[in-house]
Amino acid sequence: MESDFERGMMRRAVEAAKRGRTSPNPRVGAAIVRDGELIAMGHHAKAGEAHAEVDAIRNADGSVEGATLYVTLEPCNHQGRTGPCTEAILKAGIARVVIGCRDPAPHVAGAVERLKGAGVEVEVGMLGEECSALVADFAKHIRPGLPFVTLKAAVTLDGKIATRTGDSKWITGREARTETHRMRDESDAILVGIGTVLADDPQLTVRHIEGRDPVRVVLDAGLRTPPTAAVLDPGRTSSADTLIFHAHDADPSRREALTAPGVELIPVSHDSRGVDLNEVLKVLGQRDIVRLLVEGGSRVHGAFLDMGLADRAAIFIAPRILGDPEAIPFAAGSGIDSIERAWRLVRTQLRVLGSDWLVCGDFERMQ
Repeated sequence: MESDFERGMMRRAVEAAKRGRTSPNPRVGAAIVRDGELIAMGHHAKAGEAHAEVDAIRNADGSVEGATLYVTLEPCNHQGRTGPCTEAILKAGIARVVIGCRDPAPHVAGAVERLKGAGVEVEVGMLGEECSALVADFAKHIRPGLPFVTLKAAVTLDGKIATRTGDSKWITGREARTETHRMRDESDAILVGIGTVLADDPQLTVRHIEGRDPVRVVLDAGLRTPPTAAVLDPGRTSSADTLIFHAHDADPSRREALTAPGVELIPVSHDSRGVDLNEVLKVLGQRDIVRLLVEGGSRVHGAFLDMGLADRAAIFIAPRILGDPEAIPFAAGSGIDSIERAWRLVRTQLRVLGSDWLVCGDFERMQ
């Protein structure tokens, strides 16, 4: 039976995993316990570097023989950029391995069987939901080859992201804006539509915290992005590239005007709503974009919902009310004709950030 102590060790492994910047690999954390005492922590920091299990073993002060390893994801059992973690575990003499969730990658099965066959006690499923959530982005990228999509926005209590004139600075306070930049730091790419570029001229960089800038993605079927737009980073103040997805038949002169260092123009199919989002996500997935943060605007959010392409929502809610039916809503898509069929968030979390709230959750797929 699981004890509070054991759940606490796995929870620490979960928190350690979140420190990694591992794309396209999964985030994994580990803890090693002997005689009821925590003796080492580890996490996978970056693709190509030591996996969490090996990192924890290295961080131990002395031998880990006979110890228990808590790890959020099933250890790898194959040779990749690093050696199999199962062999490192066996070599270290670890006696028991507690696993949060199985590895969703179909080619790495067999770790549990390998460890059990060598006499190691193995248990699977502790904090399984939390551990599975850690690798939900990796699982989607492994299977359909697409990024895990989070729709992010700051809204008023009546669900508006801007006034009818387009004014949106600032709906939320500093704490919420700082959290937005943390989300950007944890994402591989951040996506907006041309409407947001024209209305707000965003930089789409990480500024309020120490972090790295994500790849910047713009949906711009007609290539209306101004050559001076901040998202193009004319001064090259960031190392992040900018990808502009546009229609095949966009004006060649506009393509020439937007040619610049760090800017790549990618033609894709389009329809009356704009560029083909399925094609955009496929291209991003092929480029190992695993975590995609979508910051709108309203029509972009609506398109992702209409096409069932959003996995998660992160919505900052400010205690403000516009009371204007012409103000810009969070999502302007085709809409739902009944409450019963409305998009619903599950596994929700609520955080207070200053005077604002952050509601996060996964989209429940409609039948």
